[in-house]
Amino acid sequence: MPSRRILSLWFPRLAAERLLRREGAALAGPFAVVRDAGNMQLLQSLSVEASEAGLVPGQPLRDAQAMCPGLVTRLSNPQAEAAFLTILRRWAGKFSPWVAENGAASLLVDLTGCAHLFGGEAALLAQAEADCADLGITARGGIADTVGAAWALARYAGRDAAPVRSGDAIDQEARATRSRAAKRRHWERGGAPPRTEAGADVARIALPGQTRTALAPLPVAALRLSPETVTQLTRLGLRRIDELAGQPRAGLARRFGQELVLRLDQALGLVPEPVSPARPPDHFAVRLTLPEPIGLEEDVRAGLDRLLPALAERLRARGRGARRVRLQAFRCDHTMQPVEVGLARPSADPERLRPLLAMKLGEIEAGPGIDVLRLEAHVTEPVHPTQHRGHLGAAAEGMARRGRAGAGVALDDLIGRLGARVGLESITRLAPADSHIPEKTTKVLAAAWSEPARDWPAAPPRPRPLVLFRPEPVHVAEPPGRPVRPPARFRWRRRDFALASATGPERIAPEWWLDDPEWRSGTRDYWRVETAGGERLWLFYAHGGALSAGWFCQGSFA
Repeated sequence: MPSRRILSLWFPRLAAERLLRREGAALAGPFAVVRDAGNMQLLQSLSVEASEAGLVPGQPLRDAQAMCPGLVTRLSNPQAEAAFLTILRRWAGKFSPWVAENGAASLLVDLTGCAHLFGGEAALLAQAEADCADLGITARGGIADTVGAAWALARYAGRDAAPVRSGDAIDQEARATRSRAAKRRHWERGGAPPRTEAGADVARIALPGQTRTALAPLPVAALRLSPETVTQLTRLGLRRIDELAGQPRAGLARRFGQELVLRLDQALGLVPEPVSPARPPDHFAVRLTLPEPIGLEEDVRAGLDRLLPALAERLRARGRGARRVRLQAFRCDHTMQPVEVGLARPSADPERLRPLLAMKLGEIEAGPGIDVLRLEAHVTEPVHPTQHRGHLGAAAEGMARRGRAGAGVALDDLIGRLGARVGLESITRLAPADSHIPEKTTKVLAAAWSEPARDWPAAPPRPRPLVLFRPEPVHVAEPPGRPVRPPARFRWRRRDFALASATGPERIAPEWWLDDPEWRSGTRDYWRVETAGGERLWLFYAHGGALSAGWFCQGSFA
């Protein structure tokens, strides 16, 4: 069985080159992508010109602008960068079907049994980097037996451990000693490593079974350790992986934790680290190619009848139900007209989808003729079947529950039909809310995206008005002070009212843990008032807080 071979592709300028590909000439010159870190901005990704100007990732933006006044910057967009990396992951599928994303700017490819199709590992690595160069993307790759080793070679191959000039390091040679020392090879002094005939760096490809040898000269940062751990190891004189690998594991684990030992063992292949490829998203779509163009609504409906069962079969096979369905009509003039419907509950039943789509067929303009129909469920949700118990009592309960479920399906179909006309967001229902404030006891939810409320809280001790509105001031002629009962006469909405009877008061205090602008008037005493003209109003007296005290009207009874 061939040994496992892993390719790590690293894109050190991914964020910057994504924007350079999109904006092009607008970002000429030194360019950098910055990210927010606390109260400052740091450089995240640099263009080639910015790196040649001496800038480095992680540098504060103010320092970078002082060094390079002509620096052009853009803010980081993690979502767009992740989407761009997903596109690169699909491109990397040409080398192997086993591709996974590894961090924000890296891919892992399992090349086991695939490299010979491209002329060997060196030729494959050279082709991958050449393809990225054609796309305007900088890429560095490393190939080894393990994920950790490939990751290390892609980023640190040819780089020596940075020396610590502390003044007491043992390996700091004197000038005279260095002058008499034997000449080192140019790549050992920081020069470019030797290249193969295919153009790939030998140092970035570890031969099978030579993982420890390839990792030995690399710095300890190549083990995917935290910066704090790398700093502590460097202060102790452990700057290279071979120096670290020779230390007792128990002492390393006690001093630096299990992560250091785990990363070292993963890189050397002592602990397995699998490559988990990203699962492709499920696409639920079917299409019908017609031998002759059609233009009648009956023909489109007949095509829809052939597409719906096939789409429902795919949805049921995955245990999914459609939430939104789109029908696309492709015309002979290379244009397309879509219609889209939504369901109140996810379903894969063609009989529930057909009437909703049939209501939208009149919006399709056939034009010169329709030659392709495509039906897609682009928004889906899991659908779980219900299994009933088998005893007599459970059977009766199941029958009752089935009746309620049938009523629910009818309501969902009604919501779907209305939503096809006015939009699902326009159909709402009330749900209970946890608050003692009268206007906050309910909340409005979209009917298509919420369940009907079954357990409403107990009714309040005093009846509530049928219509509630924002408090409106009531003008009274009585002298200021805390009244004992509502005024005998008051004016509201440009009308004068005479008090016939009043019931109350009901004291309601504001939610002291919230600063509600509507309740800055303090504690309220509510009264149910009936006027001489027959109006039944809901008045309250605000005792005053951040606002002045006074009488207000907030609702009316039936």
